[in-house]
Amino acid sequence: MTRESEPARPQRYVAIFAGNVQGVGFRYATARLAAEREVAGYVRNLPDGRVEIVIEGDTEELDRFLAAIQRRMHRFIRGMTTRIESPTGEFSRFEVRY
Repeated sequence: MTRESEPARPQRYVAIFAGNVQGVGFRYATARLAAEREVAGYVRNLPDGRVEIVIEGDTEELDRFLAAIQRRMHRFIRGMTTRIESPTGEFSRFEVRY
C-alpha cells in the first residue's frame, strides 16, 4: 500500500541579513538564485545597512533558497534572522525592490 504525499503547504519567510551586505551585489545575486527556484517575493536594502528578503513558496524550497544565499554570499553575511508568517499570495514573481 502506498501513501500519497501531502501537497506542499505554502509558507512566508521574512529574512534579514546583516553584515557587509549592501554594495556587494547581494540583491542581484539573490535575484539570480531566486530565478532558479520556485519562490516569489522581493529583496531590498534597509536604511540601517541590512538586507530584507520576503519570500513565499514551499517550505523546503524556501529553506534551500536561503541556504543557497548563505553559501553564495557567506563572506559578506555576519548574521541572519528569519521569521515565519502566513503567506498572503500577493507575489507572482521575485523582484529587486529599491
